Amino acid sequence: MKYLIWLLVIVLAIWAFKRSRRVNTVSPEDKPPASPATPANMAVCLHCGIHLPQDEAVTGEKGLYCSTEHRAAAQDRNPV
Repeated sequence: MKYLIWLLVIVLAIWAFKRSRRVNTVSPEDKPPASPATPANMAVCLHCGIHLPQDEAVTGEKGLYCSTEHRAAAQDRNPV
């Protein structure tokens, strides 16, 4: 029984070693190339001048702002 347990431990060690070598030998050619990220349209806050993505900008009658607080500080209203 003692030899059977040792044989099982050795077989598991060999299996784990071979599996780890197989996972680490994946070459970059096997992986699909990553697609380049597309740049987002940027907007400038009329109050503070910070650049931010246009889809995150708050719209006012006079232009775009980074937050509703800056729109209010510029005495602009939400367009209807």
